[in-house]
Amino acid sequence: MPTLETVTESVLDDAAKRTGLERSRLVVESAAAVTWADGSIGCPEPGMNYTMALVPGYRIIVRAGEQRLDYHASRRGHFVLCPSGQSLDPLGGAAIR
Repeated sequence: MPTLETVTESVLDDAAKRTGLERSRLVVESAAAVTWADGSIGCPEPGMNYTMALVPGYRIIVRAGEQRLDYHASRRGHFVLCPSGQSLDPLGGAAIR
């Protein structure tokens, strides 16, 4: 099962590809184990239905220059870059803005 560290490495690879920046220029602002309220892992898409069960996962915030990238992941290693304004906070988690 992927760990927070291995998912963070995959997220950094993705962020580098998306932004065109070298990984060395990316900063992990936060990386934490969280519990998502449902199968959307805190990033629901309009018109989609999701499993209504608690989903253990991770939230990883990456700073890429002036951009702030909000990644949500499941503990299975699936992750998404959640667009600004679409992101929901995990259960019991502090809002990250």
